[in-house]
Amino acid sequence: MIRLALAYMRDRPMTVALNALLLGIAVATLVLLLQFATQASERFERDAQGIDLVVGAKGSPLQLVLSSVYHIDQPTGNIPLGELARLRGDPGVAKAVPLALGDNFEGFRIVGSDQGLLELYAAPIAQGRTFTKPSEVVLGAEVARRTGAALGQKFIGSHGLGPDPDGEQGHDHAPFVTVGILAPTGTALDRLIVTSIESVWDVHGIEHDDHGDEADHDEGHDHEGHDHEAGHAEGHDDAHHDEALQADGAQPEITAILVRYRNAAAAMRLPTQINRQTALQAAAPATEAARLLGLFGSVIEGARLFGWLLAFSAGLSLFVALWSATRAREGDLALLRVMGATPGAVFGTILAEGLLIAAIGALGGIMLAHALIAVAASAFPTISELGISAARFLPGEAVILVAALGIGLVAAALPAIRIFRVDLADTLAKYS
Repeated sequence: MIRLALAYMRDRPMTVALNALLLGIAVATLVLLLQFATQASERFERDAQGIDLVVGAKGSPLQLVLSSVYHIDQPTGNIPLGELARLRGDPGVAKAVPLALGDNFEGFRIVGSDQGLLELYAAPIAQGRTFTKPSEVVLGAEVARRTGAALGQKFIGSHGLGPDPDGEQGHDHAPFVTVGILAPTGTALDRLIVTSIESVWDVHGIEHDDHGDEADHDEGHDHEGHDHEAGHAEGHDDAHHDEALQADGAQPEITAILVRYRNAAAAMRLPTQINRQTALQAAAPATEAARLLGLFGSVIEGARLFGWLLAFSAGLSLFVALWSATRAREGDLALLRVMGATPGAVFGTILAEGLLIAAIGALGGIMLAHALIAVAASAFPTISELGISAARFLPGEAVILVAALGIGLVAAALPAIRIFRVDLADTLAKYS
């Protein structure tokens, strides 16, 4: 039965290929939507775990969250260093972690912070140790894997948050040295290079005092490891960033502060207080991520509907092709019946042909979708930074595969049922 179905398929390869292609495109569309929606949603939720609020410069709250939590956008600007101490002194704040952004190494962001950032993501050291002095860095697991960097290796950061293809904006005077590599966390931390904020100041020639007094605000606020943190962050664009850093008398600043609440009352009070009474803005990662996903939700649903319409069209095309093929093979099928083939065997042959075509299209569509994800991740940095993986297969893909096979069976069922109504004598007489 299977061999006969394969023989029939080889007899009309162009028709088989066209029907499989139509179904494959539909399946690829559905798988792409499933992968991006699922992985992006999971990544947004995972990266924001433990971060209740982001405090930064006025601007777009979504941009502030994307740049400081997900590290896929430009910062909104700089904020005064004193805001860190003020937040750490707030009784409703359990943890306040500073960030200083602005440089990168081979496209991976160099983030000035303190040990609190590693604690926030529960990131253990896989090799070496954590940074303790300026110019020492620890690498995220993905950074180490992609760059091949090892312990003790020195490198020079480049200005800006994206790769510098010309290599003309490196900070040659202040190389970094790798002292540790983090274990994989499945978060944005895997794609970051973490160092002390003093290192960021030193790279850009910013004079600073020993800010160990900032740690005094940590008592009772779960701020272990904040012995000498504070920071400087660069502005939105590279030109403005250069002016801010290289101007005479530049003062240390930070880009943003990641906040974890101590109690529910702080969640009600702190964002409103910051937004109304200060020159800063406060944004909740959960709220902004939900808003972003909501904006794309209708687009994704519309595209998903289009994908199922494509699948229906592919099934209709397969039905027409099998109906035409069955009519053309009436003589052969009648001869098979006369030679002893049961109606069930003939019926199964047509069903098998539809199922095989659907299987080729569905499996090809799944492979095509994963190949497109791999290409997109290498071509578009934002997709790579979101952590969208082409190697991950989701349970929903099995549902799409089964649905595609069901479409193939349904498309083949009607032409197969027609065989039972064929009069063998008339058919053989017609084709004799």
